[in-house]
Amino acid sequence: MTAVPDLAAAERRVRESFARQAFMATVGAQVTAVRAGEVEIDLPFAPGNTQQHGFVHGGLVASIADSACGYAALTLMPADAAVLSVEFKINFLSPAKGERLRAIGRVVRAGRKLFVCAGDVLARQGGVEKPVALVTATMIVAETTSGLRD
Repeated sequence: MTAVPDLAAAERRVRESFARQAFMATVGAQVTAVRAGEVEIDLPFAPGNTQQHGFVHGGLVASIADSACGYAALTLMPADAAVLSVEFKINFLSPAKGERLRAIGRVVRAGRKLFVCAGDVLARQGGVEKPVALVTATMIVAETTSGLRD
């Protein structure tokens, strides 16, 4: 792996890439923190994001966790690289209900081509956070010459 990129440049890159994700904008998700090897994404509760029991849909929980992990990896990738998910596994710990969800993705191991990440999704209700999901994910360093950009 190359040297850790400048954090200000990495944060700008993460935020610019996230802004191009129409799905995240549609559901109301926002990047709230970017640190070297760690990214947080918040999702406010919205009735349109729920499943039949009124909980935030599991697919959406997985989506914000996947994005948080991918962007955490991107903060440590070379400036000319793009990131793609290779795989992820999610364990749902409790129903996703509350005022907002917070996905925290962090790099566990940064390799030359593959990054292993872990993520937590927490639900906030009345100022208290409760774990709702645990994720492990693998991200790949993709070449921007293949038409990808981050």
